[in-house]
Amino acid sequence: MQAVFLEDEGVKKFITEEEYSQMCKKVERAHDMLEKKNGKGSEMLGWLSLPDNRDEEEIARIKECAQRIQKQADVFVVIGIGGSYLGAKAIIDLFDDTFANLKSYSERKHPQIIFAGNNLSGKYLRNLVEYLEDKDFAINVISKSGSTLEPAVTFRTLKVVLEQKYGEVVAASRIYVTTDPEKGILHDLAVKKEYEMFKIPRDVGGRYSVLTAVGLLPMAVANINFEDILDGAQFASFVFNNRDVSNNDCYKYATYRNILREKEKDIEILASYEPSFQYFIEWYKQLFGESEGKDGKGIFPAGVNLTTDLHSMGQLIQDGKRNIFETVINVQVDRSLTYLPELEDNFDNLNYLAGKEVDYINKQAYKGTLKAHIDGNVPTMVINLEDVTEYNIGQLIYFFEKACAISGYVLGVNPFDQPGVEAYKKNMLGLLKEEEK
Repeated sequence: MQAVFLEDEGVKKFITEEEYSQMCKKVERAHDMLEKKNGKGSEMLGWLSLPDNRDEEEIARIKECAQRIQKQADVFVVIGIGGSYLGAKAIIDLFDDTFANLKSYSERKHPQIIFAGNNLSGKYLRNLVEYLEDKDFAINVISKSGSTLEPAVTFRTLKVVLEQKYGEVVAASRIYVTTDPEKGILHDLAVKKEYEMFKIPRDVGGRYSVLTAVGLLPMAVANINFEDILDGAQFASFVFNNRDVSNNDCYKYATYRNILREKEKDIEILASYEPSFQYFIEWYKQLFGESEGKDGKGIFPAGVNLTTDLHSMGQLIQDGKRNIFETVINVQVDRSLTYLPELEDNFDNLNYLAGKEVDYINKQAYKGTLKAHIDGNVPTMVINLEDVTEYNIGQLIYFFEKACAISGYVLGVNPFDQPGVEAYKKNMLGLLKEEEK
């Protein structure tokens, strides 16, 4: 059942029927390019069929390894940067207790999960090593090439800590590698040391890899039903593959955002009224930023957490330069059942809300803000998510991945490469190697 729907009333007044009709044609051509696999980067379209073409043997190994990790480790360190951690972090934040990492193992029922290798901060790494000194821990290092510096620095450091703590043989049983299935530094090391190894398909780029072992192993360790996520994505792969834009909310979203881009609305703000979506927004930012931002083109992907950011970014959104549009993820069903208590002295004059769900108050903030932004000439789309379940989040992930690919082709860029990222890596490594001379 479809659980992701686009609400477009807040954007229609900003575009004309002619603009919409012309962009629909471009989106349909982009659809054809994906279907025929004749567009730029077509060798990296493995993500399209990931939910449908599952490696059942690897899925079974992921489940078995997750159970082993849960028994052997109090802390599970996931080492990776960009697409190698953002998707898993986003989903774990959505389904785990907000304060899971502050609770005991018995309360969590899974190891504490820490994401590392996504920066080059000496302070962060030192503090991590100090924290792990008296903990039983295991690590999952994720890198397709194995040479990306941020995770490589962290892996080298924690590998030494593990081997000093447990000895080389036992340490090897606590190291899990997710990498290229055939070659590379990590692949070769895993083969040599007999580390448990999972594959990143060669035709799937990092920012599209959340539904591979990259995301599935950390999810499994956190007791998340990743097969339901895959099922939701599989359903979405059919529902959001309709060439007719009027009957495809994913393509409709891509259509609207590209019309707005042509009207010099070159910043998209993704907003959510649930703090647990913070890292989902970070995942979206990488997905669209790395896919569209090239050849002097692209919509700048930004994000806000509401209502929190209404007290900081809210002023700019409401009354700043009109080069922005907003997309809101609205979760329709809240299952927390948190009610505002009634107070006899009513010191804060809030008794008129007593007995109401806090989510009801949150929803009124959402509706009031939505109206204010539209009245303030901010084109606004709403992506309604029926409920936060694994199946529905699988649909939402695929919705954004497909919309991103379509948008990239409409823009005329390769949505699956990242030449700008490679440029910074080349310069950084050049400077570091120069220091050796």
